[in-house]
Amino acid sequence: MVGADPVGPLKRGLAVLEAVGRAGPLRPADLVGATGLARSTVDRVLSTLTETGCLRWRGRDVVATPRTMDVGNLYLSGLDPDGLLAALIARLADDLDESVVLAVPDRDGVRIVGQARPRGSLAIAFRVGDLLRCSFETSGWTLDEEFIEPGLVAVARPVRAAAGPLDLVVVSHTSRHTAVSLRERAGPSVLACVADMERAASRPSQPVESPAARADGDAKVRLGAEFLQSLDRGLAVLHAIGTRSEGLTISEAAAATGQPRATARRALLSLTALGYAREGRGRFGLLPRVLDLGYGQVSGLTFEELARPHLRDLVLRVHDSASVVVLDGTDIRYVARAQASRLMRVDITVGTRFPAYATGMGRVLLAGLSPDEASDLIARSDRRTFTDRTMTGAEELEQAVAVARDEGHAVVDQELELGLRSIAVPIHAAGRVVAALNIAAPAARETVERMTERLLPELLATARALETDVAAFTRHQPLPL
Repeated sequence: MVGADPVGPLKRGLAVLEAVGRAGPLRPADLVGATGLARSTVDRVLSTLTETGCLRWRGRDVVATPRTMDVGNLYLSGLDPDGLLAALIARLADDLDESVVLAVPDRDGVRIVGQARPRGSLAIAFRVGDLLRCSFETSGWTLDEEFIEPGLVAVARPVRAAAGPLDLVVVSHTSRHTAVSLRERAGPSVLACVADMERAASRPSQPVESPAARADGDAKVRLGAEFLQSLDRGLAVLHAIGTRSEGLTISEAAAATGQPRATARRALLSLTALGYAREGRGRFGLLPRVLDLGYGQVSGLTFEELARPHLRDLVLRVHDSASVVVLDGTDIRYVARAQASRLMRVDITVGTRFPAYATGMGRVLLAGLSPDEASDLIARSDRRTFTDRTMTGAEELEQAVAVARDEGHAVVDQELELGLRSIAVPIHAAGRVVAALNIAAPAARETVERMTERLLPELLATARALETDVAAFTRHQPLPL
């Protein structure tokens, strides 16, 4: 069905995304060398990809954003829509006390699409999205004495699934097993797991919802020739076909993206020719190569690295220092920080801890717990008095936490340190509060009411943007707190 050459801007845009996904932060000149494209072409591609939110500038470098994980997440969700396969390999890893990998064939190797590790210090860690230059038999057991690197042994068994063939792989090291002894040890458990996986993978899947990486409607007007509309449209089609594991027809892809049928058809044929999509019986679906479009790079970020660009942007807008903290026992712990460039500023570093009860961030995090859990944590706190404003009574603190729960934010006025105010809002992931975002400012500059009026909308906007990134990051892995 594929006869035409790939759409040029789409082909070039995907080449740039892959180059950034492989190598990490790159300057435009580096991308010229990596892709073979002209500098003017690279500049136009970067203009489009930063407008859609797939890439962002970090100084003079471009880096992939968590939004580049969206298509990869759709592909992975198509393989395991209900998370049943992930639960089964986690159980197998615990039972065997070995690392377990789920992989799919991809070109001349296999692509890691899931992993589970035991708790031991010698657990073998892969990264979802990694392409390994090895292959497994599709008809029965495969034993490998040199899996990826010397010292590793593996046994693999194929899994039949509606979304395509999978390989269940148990990996160990030569200090524990040979490939033969690993097969003897793991064989019965692996066969039972494969049977469970094949039953789980035969269940009908539901459509997957995920926000598409699209520029706003004024981008073409605003950027003119620097915005490649065919690249933007092609990425929308790539995203659309991942929303169903069985793929979409040309007409369905056109309807899903609001594009003319001919436009969607050209994009689909280009994506198929380039190896990002497959066509079968008139339906187009994703191929594992989409994991090359930044997924591997972004999935290795720390939470600090996820939060840092949002904090920088917030500080540039409000000119006050901003932080992200998590709850750690009865304390808060700073995990990300951006400093304002004022002479009078709050000087705190990542890793700093404060009692949760005496801070706005702590009260927001306590508000994310159940009332009983929050009361218990307050009761266990060593409630010292830092200033004459510090609230230390259990009942009044529980009331302050309840107010934060109702209002969705907390303000603390000089309770931790005289002259310092802060306002904080929660960061959510998977329906629960996982962190808090705050701005700290000198109390002498403005009233509490004026500070809240000025800063709360900015905090909430930043929190929603960070939550979007966290949602993409955590779709198939835990948040690295």
